[in-house]
Amino acid sequence: MRHAPTIVGLYTMVRKDTIRIFRIWTQTLLPPIITTALYFAIFGGFIGSQVQPIDGYSYMQFIMPGLVMMTIITSAYLNTVSMFYFAKFIKTIEELLVSPMPSWAIVTGFVLGGVVRAFLTGFLVVLTSLFFTHLTIHSIAIVLAAAFLTSLLFSLAGLVNGFFAKSFDAINIIPTFVLTPLTYLGGVFYSIELLPEPWRTLSLFNPILYMVDAFRYGILGTSDIGIGLSFAVLLGLTVLFFLITLLMFIRGAGFKN
Repeated sequence: MRHAPTIVGLYTMVRKDTIRIFRIWTQTLLPPIITTALYFAIFGGFIGSQVQPIDGYSYMQFIMPGLVMMTIITSAYLNTVSMFYFAKFIKTIEELLVSPMPSWAIVTGFVLGGVVRAFLTGFLVVLTSLFFTHLTIHSIAIVLAAAFLTSLLFSLAGLVNGFFAKSFDAINIIPTFVLTPLTYLGGVFYSIELLPEPWRTLSLFNPILYMVDAFRYGILGTSDIGIGLSFAVLLGLTVLFFLITLLMFIRGAGFKN
């Protein structure tokens, strides 16, 4: 029973964040649905009708996995960066520091909140896509694994941003100037096989490409990159960011004097 306080603490953190997500659903759940619907209408409907099928799938079907993954990435990242910064701002992080929870459990609690929000928004976007195209699933295991690892990775990345953020405006710098460009250039709206050199080779250095490609393989059964390599990149980055985040939390980066 010596782990009971840790389990209760983890459950409490995730439960609190989940309730918050549903309480302010107009800020956490509704925007991704509206944004994705616009993407489907503009890119999939108007522009996509002029695009030839890719790997035997219509353009609408092809971009659907990428749009879902884009939502998962953004939701996971924004949830943890905002929650951790807010915890610093109102000093509730100090209550966690004096609790019996170990550092790894506190980090996990913040991260799981991001995973919950990512899965909720991802599921809602999938439901939204049914109004525009039909859903096919090649491998549910690959779909869930890719979604979980991606949401875990970007929840950790959001936590790193939260450590250094000194204002509410600062939490939007990385999503605006780093995350959004990488996402748009990560194969969401196109296959890298269509790119000329050197852009195709340069795209291979974009980590988001591997996440989108793994998720697309799980949905459609087609990919530009080997599924093994995609998951190797995902696992490697997730472990790396967890170790970085845990070390920064232990050292109190950004919230200890």
